[in-house]
Amino acid sequence: MSEQQLPDWADPSVSPAALDAQGLSRRGLLRASGLFGAAFALGSVAAPAAAAPRRHSGDDPRLAYLVGDHHVHSVYSHDAKYTFSQLAAAGARYGLDWMVFTEHSNVGHADFGAALEHREILRARAENPRQLIFQGLEWYIPAAEHCTVFTTPGPHEVDLLTRFERAYDGKLLGYTDGSVGGADTARNEAHAVKAVQWLAEQRRSGYVDDVLVLANHPMRLGIDSPHELRAWRDAAPEIMIGMEGAPGAQGAAIPGWRGANSVRGEYENKPSAQSWPGYPAEAYLTYGGFDWSTATVGGLWDSLLAEGRLFSITTNSDAHRIVFDTWKNGDWPAGQTFDTTGKLPDPVNTDTPQPGSDFWPGQFSRTHVGVTRYGYRAVMAGLRAGRVWLDHGHLLDGLEVRVKRDRTPGRGVTLGGRLRARRGERLTLTVTVTTASRPNPQGILPELAHVDVIRGAVRGPVADWDSWRAPDTRVVHTKDVGGRKGTYTLRVPITVGDEPFYLRLRGSDGNRSGPGYLGASVDPHGPIPHAPGDGDPWQDTWFYTNPVFVDVR
Repeated sequence: MSEQQLPDWADPSVSPAALDAQGLSRRGLLRASGLFGAAFALGSVAAPAAAAPRRHSGDDPRLAYLVGDHHVHSVYSHDAKYTFSQLAAAGARYGLDWMVFTEHSNVGHADFGAALEHREILRARAENPRQLIFQGLEWYIPAAEHCTVFTTPGPHEVDLLTRFERAYDGKLLGYTDGSVGGADTARNEAHAVKAVQWLAEQRRSGYVDDVLVLANHPMRLGIDSPHELRAWRDAAPEIMIGMEGAPGAQGAAIPGWRGANSVRGEYENKPSAQSWPGYPAEAYLTYGGFDWSTATVGGLWDSLLAEGRLFSITTNSDAHRIVFDTWKNGDWPAGQTFDTTGKLPDPVNTDTPQPGSDFWPGQFSRTHVGVTRYGYRAVMAGLRAGRVWLDHGHLLDGLEVRVKRDRTPGRGVTLGGRLRARRGERLTLTVTVTTASRPNPQGILPELAHVDVIRGAVRGPVADWDSWRAPDTRVVHTKDVGGRKGTYTLRVPITVGDEPFYLRLRGSDGNRSGPGYLGASVDPHGPIPHAPGDGDPWQDTWFYTNPVFVDVR
């Protein structure tokens, strides 16, 4: 792998005159964090992990936020069409600092494609030294749907992914619950748990430096049951760290594009025989582009957080076929198929818009990860620590969240962290917002209208692993920030009660909202579903954060 370089916005040798408005904004945020220049310089891939130890009661480090996408498909997936060069160039154009190529499992991929793909990954890293480019896999989970699996660069990265694919992929093994009248669901679910445990062992043994797993589009088919999510998490919480809070395919419901029944995220399914029967019909939709499990205040995501354990959310492109793009798949040479090559023919430009639901990596969906230095392991450490917030439509340039005790000096605890406080003690939630500095790729200058503070009680592990309700979680503060520009700070007083709790944030451009799924008393103005076929994603953009936990002593 060639020597990695800092992104333009983080490299002191790059003149400010060479940066666009958002690059200048990000550089300003980096300077404010005290990490600019040598303090943020690249550490080698083999360097010690870049995660600072978590202080249960005090100060988290200053952070810079790297923007990324953990779910991208290329010609090494049987249903995609772009080359690595096209995707990496798009990611750079839209400001991504890191991205993960996650090809679908397939006989051709396992036998041929993964190794061929790795050669292209190495070339892409050399051609794009200012990006962090991970190799990963989209795992067909036995008895469930899909997960992102990815690892740090190293001598065993492709071997680990290939061994994992052959031994644990539900599609290759036939360990799915789609067969009529004969699926061994208990066996399949147990095999998924073994898969996560196997990955944890590879990290523990040092075979790879790091590996992470995130569930993709969990409610698209309704086959990721609450008990399965909990089982994967508990099998190795340091490996299985969370799920997509918002799926890719956000362009699926652009009016007049795919049809009258199209929904953002391609969430156009109805419950099937495979679906977990406890999900309501409304769970199979997106709300402001976000998965029902995330968008429902007091719903499935909150029920996991209410156990007092971190479970992160992300967003990404799931890039397969880009909306309004003019490329099509190339033609197969005689006698070749994906199963015999592991790779699709390179695409051909037609000059005519082709079918598609997705945006380019970084064009619409962005996951922001807080790090203390630049590098592959730093991104993975930040994800594991839960220092994550996400936005659609480039709604914000920056967001910094801290919770601290009023009478204690210091910076306090940030996203994914834990603060220990006394009953009756007063805390302050500090939210520093940096508004969008330039029009987004659609030509719209996004404007944040409100910031919501969501608070939930922590009651510990649940007896019923299929519970999806957190009845004590609700929106407790809303701040109207319409018209505010630049960088500003909100301060929200928080009083500690008798039991532990968590806080998380959400906000939007204010264009579309209504009572949440569990009612206005829980969520008075949350995201709502769009009408089928009428879901212009640029007109309904939101941000979400991971939680901060407060333990009571």
